[in-house]
Amino acid sequence: MNNAIFNFPIPSNEPVLDYKKNSPERQQLETELDKQLTNPIDIPLIIGGKEIRTKQTGQVRMPHRHSHVLATYYKATEVEVDMAIQAALDAQKIWSDLSWTVRASILLKAAELISGKYRATMNAATMLGQSKNIFQAEIDAVCETIDFLKFNAFFASRIYEMQPRSAFNQLNKMEFRPLEGFVFAVSPFNFTSIASNLNMAPVMMGNTTVWKPATTSLLSNYYLMKIFQEAGLPDGVINFVPGSGAVIGKKVLESPDLAGIHFTGSNETFNHLWGEVAKQLPHYKSYPRLIGETGGKNFIFVHPSATAKEVAVNAYRGAFEFQGQKCSAVSRMYVPESLWPEIKSELIEISSDARMGDVIDPVNFINAVIDEGSFDNVMNYITFAQNSDEAEIIAGGQGDKSVGYFVEPTIIVTTNPKFKSMQEEIFAPVLTIFIYQDDKMQETLELCNATSPYGLTGAVFARDRVAASLMCEQLRYAAGNFYINDKPTGAIVGLQPFGGSRASGTNDKAGGEFNLIRWISPRTIKETFQPATEYRYPYMIE
Repeated sequence: MNNAIFNFPIPSNEPVLDYKKNSPERQQLETELDKQLTNPIDIPLIIGGKEIRTKQTGQVRMPHRHSHVLATYYKATEVEVDMAIQAALDAQKIWSDLSWTVRASILLKAAELISGKYRATMNAATMLGQSKNIFQAEIDAVCETIDFLKFNAFFASRIYEMQPRSAFNQLNKMEFRPLEGFVFAVSPFNFTSIASNLNMAPVMMGNTTVWKPATTSLLSNYYLMKIFQEAGLPDGVINFVPGSGAVIGKKVLESPDLAGIHFTGSNETFNHLWGEVAKQLPHYKSYPRLIGETGGKNFIFVHPSATAKEVAVNAYRGAFEFQGQKCSAVSRMYVPESLWPEIKSELIEISSDARMGDVIDPVNFINAVIDEGSFDNVMNYITFAQNSDEAEIIAGGQGDKSVGYFVEPTIIVTTNPKFKSMQEEIFAPVLTIFIYQDDKMQETLELCNATSPYGLTGAVFARDRVAASLMCEQLRYAAGNFYINDKPTGAIVGLQPFGGSRASGTNDKAGGEFNLIRWISPRTIKETFQPATEYRYPYMIE
């Protein structure tokens, strides 16, 4: 047995490559894009390390060119879900009994594989399958995925170091057990890195998972699963189960061995899962841990002292990068009347310059929304604004789904601070702006705090640093990730742990120790060297 104490230093964040024309990384990416475009693949279920193909299939299509099929995938039935649960339970004891440093080494190897050998593969799959441009794919599918893997190993080392003091005649220690049972990982389409972390955070702490990936991100998620296997992940530790959420969820929630749910997705779905778990509490071996990041109605609040150009650039990026399909994307903004003419001019200028189109063309800043349902939903909001006497569209407003699901970045200006698109999550490229009178700033801050049920991200812009501090305090519960003079997107693992409360989730902060602690069930062990031999206490003896 190796009795060494292992030292895991604080990792460095993965560098973001430039992908300049004719650079080695650009050439490798272009080769891989062509390969994935011209060679559709088969995506099976992977349960207990075995590939399984059912009679039910579906197709993975590109959002920006929806006639093009990238892959055929197989859907789980109740039979395969039961198999996945059993495989996770079978693997759990072996996996949890391994030294945590062995688990860490597998995560670190996966990070190295993504950084080098599979960098182009992960970027190309995310670009084509989820319609992300080069930069958005690089910061997500590669850099953030790697950061989660490396930092989770480091954070785990800090958790395992936490031990109680021992007093005279005793030895106290804390054993950090994984949860008893399996974890249900439900991942969204929008971030490949989140799909990785929803599995690998509990896995790092000794748990096993049944993974329900989003249908619209299956290509990149399948490659992730294959990388985990190549890194040495034992069979059954993660079970890759594409298919209907209703079918998979029903079987998972019925299992008495459900130990936890790690979720990112809609508020409605998380509420449903929470409600179903609550109904079945007496059925479970233990109280399942419910960790979820859901929706957001994220804001920028502009102080009269702010710089117009800084506000406009960051608002545009924060609202429209990846078509507004980030949990943290800006979707409402409060602007003082004194600054509005200059900010408006800057926003319109950027809007007229930014290009929209296929991810293959690197000049395109905007690509397609994820599917037809998303397209139809956002166009309904835009149509509502077009027909309202409380709103004016100053940029965008058009959509076309004939080739791909393209929606122009749309900026709505409203006279009603409770306008529909100021309150409801759209998850698409729509930014709604309310212009407030400069002397009504305090009342408008109160509106900002109370308008939305969510509490995920928010930002304030001000050159007046004292004012920025006061706004930060007044909006204390409006955002779990708060930014001063920056867009409220782009949280980096190890620097800005991510999550919000209110209707935005349980705020367990992915990218920090807080999340990992949720996947352990500590046991305190006390050993006494000389047990008592007299039942009476000293004062009882004459």
